Amino acid sequence: MRDLSRNSDQLVEIGRRFERRGWVLGTSGNFSTVIAREPLRLAITPSGAHKGELTADQILEIDENCEPAPPAAARPSAEARLHVEIVRTLGAGAVLHTHSIWSTLLSDRHAARHGLTLEGYEMLKGLTGVATHEHREWIPILDNDQDMVRLAVRVKAVLQSKPAPHAFLLRRHGMYTWGETLPEAVRHVEIVEFLLEAAGRNEATPWHS
Repeated sequence: MRDLSRNSDQLVEIGRRFERRGWVLGTSGNFSTVIAREPLRLAITPSGAHKGELTADQILEIDENCEPAPPAAARPSAEARLHVEIVRTLGAGAVLHTHSIWSTLLSDRHAARHGLTLEGYEMLKGLTGVATHEHREWIPILDNDQDMVRLAVRVKAVLQSKPAPHAFLLRRHGMYTWGETLPEAVRHVEIVEFLLEAAGRNEATPWHS
């Protein structure tokens, strides 16, 4: 229980931090971090909870089938299956899902292209493995789907592409990113959300020389 307690406190703080930025308003978003690999266990936020008002005792422990450990008064979001798929496919240590206005708008605007490219920004160097602003980061966009088994199959295919993305968007829904550790995943959220906002504002009001 000590591992769950420590991770719970971290997820609660992330919820407050992201809610202040407008990235998880209402009951949107969900966060998870790996507690153990064999067998797989995740600490994850519960369904229907306001992320800016979370308490540590609300954080759930789930297994690879997304079943919460007893006693559990709540359930994880149906999207917990996507968290498990990302952890399994990439070996990620944490998965964070946000619902910002820019990820929602851009996921719709670029849906026909199945993704958008972010390039030329110094902030790209905040993504793990990126060493230059000249990097081209492809952010895949998948259609939203209430069938999580079907969606998880499509997510896995995207994650296995080469090079693997640092994040993906669900159309009119939000953004998923991850990291080997929870702090790395938090950094990726901050970097990707910054880049999406920069791209979105530039598209809405382009600068003219």
